[in-house]
Amino acid sequence: MRLRSLTVVFISCLITFLSWVSIPPAVALTQIKLFDVTYKDCPPELAQGAVISSGSAAANCFLVIGKAENGTYKTVYDADIFGRIYDANNDSVMQNRTRLGSIAEVPPGISDFELRISVPANQPTPLKLKQFKAAGFSGQVRK
Repeated sequence: MRLRSLTVVFISCLITFLSWVSIPPAVALTQIKLFDVTYKDCPPELAQGAVISSGSAAANCFLVIGKAENGTYKTVYDADIFGRIYDANNDSVMQNRTRLGSIAEVPPGISDFELRISVPANQPTPLKLKQFKAAGFSGQVRK
């Protein structure tokens, strides 16, 4: 009976030890504050030949720029950018789409970000940028 008890204790300790060793640490989702978000025309080398996703209509190219604030002490990776963009008539520029792109790395503190978007040429400007935010991971998840 004593041998059986020692075996159970040994196996329990071994399982606990292996769970610490073999399971990678969790990669947490980290919120990134985006602010001072505005836009400007793309430089000519980026704007040339711009089309919308259907591939047939002409589009205007814009760079959405702003500041990203990472309030943690770790670099955040693969931060998805979410937001809403409207034209001068309050019509959505990105129909049924709030994920607009991503930032590969956001270091701790405040940094600049830039996102290229294509807007159908028939949608009037100025654009209205609303509800911008980002969320990424404390470890690299895409390789």
